[in-house]
Amino acid sequence: MKIFNYRRVPYAEIRAFSVHILTASGSFLAFLGVVAAAEHRFVDMWWWLGLALAVDGIDGPIARRLKVKEVLPNWSGVMLDNIIDYVTYVLLPAFALYESGMIGQPWSFAAAGMIVVSSAIYYADTGMKTGENFFSGFPVVWNMMIFGFFVVEPTAEVALVFVVVSVILTFLPINFLHPVRVQRLRPLNLAMFAVWCICGGYALLAHFQTPPWLLYPFIVSSLYLYVIGAVLQFFPRLGRRG
Repeated sequence: MKIFNYRRVPYAEIRAFSVHILTASGSFLAFLGVVAAAEHRFVDMWWWLGLALAVDGIDGPIARRLKVKEVLPNWSGVMLDNIIDYVTYVLLPAFALYESGMIGQPWSFAAAGMIVVSSAIYYADTGMKTGENFFSGFPVVWNMMIFGFFVVEPTAEVALVFVVVSVILTFLPINFLHPVRVQRLRPLNLAMFAVWCICGGYALLAHFQTPPWLLYPFIVSSLYLYVIGAVLQFFPRLGRRG
């Protein structure tokens, strides 16, 4: 009988594989979010999702620092990351939209169905990024949009229009902003993204009992992040130095 000898496993491989475990832990955090959403504890659900997104934000830099791709070439961190992203960016927010019934029935069910199917197709698109690091088509950030619905509490008609339009835009060559990587208007983009995060965080701490004075900057920053990519696409000289 063979006995596993941990001394034979190079330390670099142990460190590299631990990064994959860190990435995979996002799936468990998402599962906790599903449980919370099923019990209509939506505030708890968004906290779990926030933790999963925090893991998603730190695992990449750690992986690059430890050269995980070179140390473990047979394990695809990209594939693992895409799986976790689909669950946290798409599946869990769509489930929250359905469970909340904020669009009414059967539209909440139909909207969730459109979201998960269109997003699965989008993840298969190898040309989703432009040369300037814009997303081509709506980048399936349903976590941000549906979180915005919880904060703003739009009418069912307005929420449904945003979902349908965004699903259609998923397949159209319209640019959407990556707030960190796009260089044009980068200081303004980062400022608007920071406003969105601060206002959204306050709303979550307030259990979505959002004061009116907070709604306006949240709505403005949300609309800015939604449309600025298209604006820069149709005005190609805007925000360019020189």
